[in-house]
Amino acid sequence: MDLVHPNCINAPSPHRQTSHSRTRISGSGPWRRKGFSPTQVLSLAAVSGAESSRNGAVSSRRTEATSGTNGNVLQLGKSSSALELLDIERGVCVPFRKYSPETVKSKVLESRGAILSLILRGVEIVWNLGLYWSNLMYDFLVGRDEEVVPYRARQLRNLLCDLGPSFIKAGQVLANRPDIIREDYMNELCILQDDVPPFPNQVAFSIIEEELGQPLEAVFSKISCQTIAAASLGQVYRATLKGTGEDVAIKVQRPGIEPIIYRDLFLFRTLASFLNGISLQKLGCNAELIVDEFGEKLLEELDYTLEARNLEDFVENFKSDPTVKIPQVYRNLSGSRVLVMEWIDGIRCTNPKAIKEAGIDVEGFLTVGVSAALRQLLEFGLFHGDPHPGNIFALRDGRIAYVDFGNVAVLSQLNKQILIDAVVHAVNEDYAEMANDFTRLGFLASGTDVSPIIPALEAIWQNSAGKGLSDFNFRSVTGKFNQLVYNYPIRIPERFSLVIRSLLTQEGICFTLKPDFKFLEVAYPYVAKRLLTDPNPALRERLIQVLFKDGSFQWKRLGNLIVLAKENVAKMSTNPAFQVNMQRSRQLEVEKKLDLTDTIKDGARLFFIDEGIRRQLLLALTEDSKLHIEELLDVYRLVEDQIDMPTVAVEVARDFPTVVRDLMLSWANSVLYDR
Repeated sequence: MDLVHPNCINAPSPHRQTSHSRTRISGSGPWRRKGFSPTQVLSLAAVSGAESSRNGAVSSRRTEATSGTNGNVLQLGKSSSALELLDIERGVCVPFRKYSPETVKSKVLESRGAILSLILRGVEIVWNLGLYWSNLMYDFLVGRDEEVVPYRARQLRNLLCDLGPSFIKAGQVLANRPDIIREDYMNELCILQDDVPPFPNQVAFSIIEEELGQPLEAVFSKISCQTIAAASLGQVYRATLKGTGEDVAIKVQRPGIEPIIYRDLFLFRTLASFLNGISLQKLGCNAELIVDEFGEKLLEELDYTLEARNLEDFVENFKSDPTVKIPQVYRNLSGSRVLVMEWIDGIRCTNPKAIKEAGIDVEGFLTVGVSAALRQLLEFGLFHGDPHPGNIFALRDGRIAYVDFGNVAVLSQLNKQILIDAVVHAVNEDYAEMANDFTRLGFLASGTDVSPIIPALEAIWQNSAGKGLSDFNFRSVTGKFNQLVYNYPIRIPERFSLVIRSLLTQEGICFTLKPDFKFLEVAYPYVAKRLLTDPNPALRERLIQVLFKDGSFQWKRLGNLIVLAKENVAKMSTNPAFQVNMQRSRQLEVEKKLDLTDTIKDGARLFFIDEGIRRQLLLALTEDSKLHIEELLDVYRLVEDQIDMPTVAVEVARDFPTVVRDLMLSWANSVLYDR
């Protein structure tokens, strides 16, 4: 086949930008000074990585998806202690994996000349990293380490590119790890997320034909002669389907990449076994755990059948949301090395001029984007792990579109609940419990004394929140948190590193499009609505914790929650993207009112069944030796236009027999317990 396909689409690869805001951390060289030697840090840094596991409805997909390119499911026999720790930390159990240390070892050593290949590769890695380290030491000794930082950062990026896909991927991960590497180096490594040299078209077209089992001309009427994007593991072309005329994106994996990845992972883990003691002391976990996080995620990203399932999961999650566009995947044209998906014709989020010229309401678009990000994080627990500007587009009807689902991450139900606990503890200014939440989330090793961290958390939150909602931003909080990471043995679990990056990147996009945009002015109303209306009983329990502080009922806080929740409903129901797409689909319904029916039902149930809640609510109405009727009426006035009282009364009446039954069971249990 010709190098340039005869029916080329003229689609030059656009210049990509990445919006990352980092806080400068002083010190020589790219690493954080936490007691690591530079060689050790570079070794650890190269193997820092991600985890992605499914829970709930997604778990069945994941189990199915863990078959390798040969269709064989790789079952983890005896788990290593690091992998067991990962599962405990996540709150999930993964019965099948593509990755395990045993699997990697057997894959590497089964080939002829494996030992010689490992030795040569090890020498190459040590030589190149050692040479780079010697240059850094020379800079430090002659006192010019700070002036040559931009040059050394570019040199590190080029070095990682030269060392191959595993190191490019490691560099991408390092771009989000303030606990390991300093800010200016992180900013340079961000370029690796978008600007990676492509491999030849002829090779890519051959791989596509191998996966399709037929010539390109039989499937596509046109295909671009230039890559639309190139990444560490693959690159993307634009094409047109011959049968339907639909435009599609074709993602092709780099040739011969799998054996290289397995070999490098084996070397990484071998080296990590010698660094466990240092890593435990400085990061609170062993180095093998970091390698296992990286390896597990990397092998999943190598199989495009998993990315196809990620796409399907996102399509399912957002199927009833007319403001979000997820591309459809063509499963019959996709395989483990090739992924064909719907082409997204949108405008880059870093081009505010083009967005305004297209007539898109910027404020409405940003509201849609923030809400979509929060839904992924707090509602679905499945979120896009790499939402840089090249992966997010504004559609001309006001929708937000996401592409590239190779890097997604999952929060288990337990993780989500702990995150919400942390928000509640922050609202209630309970910093001791916030510190314990860090341990429960895996930032601190179990058994760590959190007492020294409590004052630091208090200072971070009070200084940031004290400025007010209008001046609050994640960038400033993250900068202060980086200092906390520097001073204490805190490891940022990769899924939360992705969460932090996701929030920072999307906040950066918001500031690019609208410099005075207030991220929390959209986020707060969404969280308030979830606390008040979410069907998850665990969230209702958190609502009660928010409304009571030191035994006193917070009437003003309840009023503020209702006002914010109503604001969220109003913003979304009048959003231009909502209105346009509602007209196209009669199946979708706009939520024009704050539906508190289930909340009122649960409240009535708790009042009758839970003696402690009943006592607290009665005390709330009579505290300070007065009846708080006026406060109750104020709350009612806020919701009276949102509630259909006859409907609520009918629902409460329907639930009454169940409430009576639960009340009798509760009474019987208390009698038996007293005896």
